[in-house]
This record gives sequence, structure tokens and C-alpha cells, in this order.
Amino acid sequence: MNSARFDEIVSRYPGLEVALLGDFCLDRYFEIDPARREVSIETGLPVHNIARTRCQPGGAGTILNNLAALGAGEIHPVGFCGEDGEGWELRRAMGALAGVKLEHFFSTPERKTFTYSKPLVISPPRPPVELNRLDTKNWTATPASVERRLRESVREISLSAGALIVLDQVDLPDTGVVTRGVLAALGEAAAARPDLVAIADSRQGLAGFPPVIFKMNAAELSRISGNQPSSEPHSLDVEAIRALAASLARRNRRPVFVTLAERGIVGASPGGETASVPALPVRGEIDIVGAGDAVTANLAVALAAGATLREAMELASAAASVVIHMLGTTGTASVAAIRERLQPHLDG
Repeated sequence: MNSARFDEIVSRYPGLEVALLGDFCLDRYFEIDPARREVSIETGLPVHNIARTRCQPGGAGTILNNLAALGAGEIHPVGFCGEDGEGWELRRAMGALAGVKLEHFFSTPERKTFTYSKPLVISPPRPPVELNRLDTKNWTATPASVERRLRESVREISLSAGALIVLDQVDLPDTGVVTRGVLAALGEAAAARPDLVAIADSRQGLAGFPPVIFKMNAAELSRISGNQPSSEPHSLDVEAIRALAASLARRNRRPVFVTLAERGIVGASPGGETASVPALPVRGEIDIVGAGDAVTANLAVALAAGATLREAMELASAAASVVIHMLGTTGTASVAAIRERLQPHLDG
């Protein structure tokens, strides 16, 4: 990809309508000042004094942040939060992002807001140190009334969107947004619109998902292919991964993307094309949190903008390189940052 082709692809982003279905959570960062340490008189335990609190969308919201940073024209989150303080903070943070429309994101008293509370010890010039995270999740099945609203939103938004991204973030099946009923609605929407760039990623793997574009890691590819124990993904070389990805792409009749950390990204098309894009060199200390979500966002918008398999992977790899060098936060990659990271390759 040269500079002119890069400009051609990204110039289409402002005209895209992107739907994002998944488990949105609140990332709440508590920045602790160790210079203000105390000991509790009541318990005798150390007290962490918080100098600053930051709130931003997390989970599927991390993909949302990246879509906004890329300048996608309209972004439609599809999901829910609770009628609680965390839900208020989450909706405020989501609504502040450029291009985000919240008509398909609703509050419900039947659910708590999925929340990651992240204490960070801030001691400049050293990188932030994250302490034990505090999570708030839903542990019961998503109510039928909530699922029904989600299914209706999937049907409606899939009629106009150029891309539909799905992120299943919960550990316990059917307790979040991407329930079996919602997956059925997704399958119907994808079948009705073969031109729709529908791409899915799941914390628990994509077994049971309808045939859309799969984005996964090597362990998940091994597990879904039945070829290799998921505990040994690194024993697969890149050529073996390409072959497995190609087989899965033919079966699903949709592209497959496999992220390989420091080994880059492998992609396969239903027609048998495969490609491998290496990871860009590391430049100092890194934090991998959020890299996979940056990859998902960039694959989706690039494909919707007419990028080839390889071009989409090159953009996604550069975005991941930008994000891993952002410490103490779940970062995003803008078009300008991606261009800067790719510039030596674009000029070559």
C-alpha cells in the first residue's frame, strides 16, 4: 500500500455507518498518589488516596473509542447499561464521542452496568502500576425483554450499516448482550445482506456464532478447527495457521483474521487467498491492553471502505502498534497516528 492508496481508503471513513453490537462497560481509572499514603485508624490497613478519577467506555466501548478516533461518520452502539451511576457515566462518555448515536443503546433496571475499576499507582517518571482490578458484572441470564430489544435493534441497524462489529466480552454465556437469541438475529441479518461487513470477536471463542467474518487468536483458531489443543497455539507455524484460516474461511464463506501478537496477523478469504502481515517493531515499554480491539475496529472500517484483505491487515497492524505504546490507559489509534507509524512503508 502506498501513500495515495492509504489516503483513498481513509478518505471514505467519514461516509461510513458502523454498528457495534456488544458488551459495553465502564473503564474507571483511580489514579493513586503514593506520596499521600496513610494508614487507616480503624483497620490499620494502608489507604490509597485517589488524586484523579478517569472514566471511559471499555469492553465493546474500546472498539467504539477507536471507531471515533478513526473518524467513522456514524457509529451506532447496540447494547445496554444499568440504571445506576456507572451507567450514567458510561452513557455520558459514549455520547461525548464524535459520530456516536445512542438510539440503540438503552438503560434498564434489569441489569447492572458492567464496570472495570482499575486502581493505578502514579509515580512519574515511572510507568503507572495497576493494582488488583475491581469488576462489576451480571451473573444471571439476560432477561427476555432485554434480549428482545437487542434483537430488534440488530434487525433495524443492519438494514443501513456498512459494517457491523460484534464483541462478546462476558465470561458467562447468555449473561450479556451477545446471547443465543441475539446471535440468531445476527445470522439472519448477515444472510439477508451478503455485502454487509459483519465481523465478530468473542472472549470465549466463536464456536456457535453464525458465519460472519471471524477475528480470533491462534488458540481460538486451534480450538474451533479441532486441529490442536488450545493450550499450544505457539507450536503452530504461520503457514499452518494460514492453512487452518483458509479452511475456516471456505467453510464460513467469509474472511478469517488471526492475530498472533509479535508474529503479526494472518488473513484468509473464502476464495483461498491468504496473507500474513508482520507486527511492526516495538519501540520501548508496551501495554497490550486494547490492541485487539484496535485491530477489530480497523479491519471493519478498512474493509467497509473497500480495502483488500492485506491492506486492512496492514492498517490494523499499525493501529495495534500505536495502541501498545500507550501506557496506563486503554488507548486508541487515529488516522494520523496510523499514517505516521506506516509512513516509512508508504514511502517505500
